[in-house]
Amino acid sequence: MPTGEALQGVGKVVDGISRLSPDLLAYACQHILSYLQGQIRGVEAADISDRFQRAGVRLDHEALQNIVRFLLLTFRSAGKSNLSADNLVSRLEEGSNKWPKASLQVMHRLWSEHGALVHAQQEVQALLSISQLVDLQWKLGMAVSSDACRSLNSPYVCLLLKIVEPSGMICHKSFEMTIPQFQNFHKQLKEIAAVMETV
Repeated sequence: MPTGEALQGVGKVVDGISRLSPDLLAYACQHILSYLQGQIRGVEAADISDRFQRAGVRLDHEALQNIVRFLLLTFRSAGKSNLSADNLVSRLEEGSNKWPKASLQVMHRLWSEHGALVHAQQEVQALLSISQLVDLQWKLGMAVSSDACRSLNSPYVCLLLKIVEPSGMICHKSFEMTIPQFQNFHKQLKEIAAVMETV
């Protein structure tokens, strides 16, 4: 049984979802369902946010993230449990009595269309629950001030990694390396690539 705090959190998310037209909710859900079916590499909340803003719906970053996480968790859980569309809607109504009827109809329709595919993909995903590297960018810079460097004016490489976490959210990680560290990193990547070609 959910705690009062959990129910309050669900209520806030449903309040945010109720601000969305059926078309906007369908857009967000289809984006998430595409990820859960393995058709796209991750859920870009920025794309969803842009679409909402173009339609005149302004949500703060936290509210948008909560909606995306809620929909991801809802569809993922329904996929793992192999719920029917009717059972999914019943669970949503049990979690909050604030659901607009139009929103529930969108959820029902989309789950009827995509639920079986999500269930099949969830069975595969259970075997492969690790983060995935989607993109790697780097740039060369020059240190002009630092607490850690003994000699300034030394070159460094800044790496920016784009990673899809097992939850489906895309996150960005960045770090800096000295030139020798970067050369060693490059060498290790080449060794990994060579090993992967033999598999």
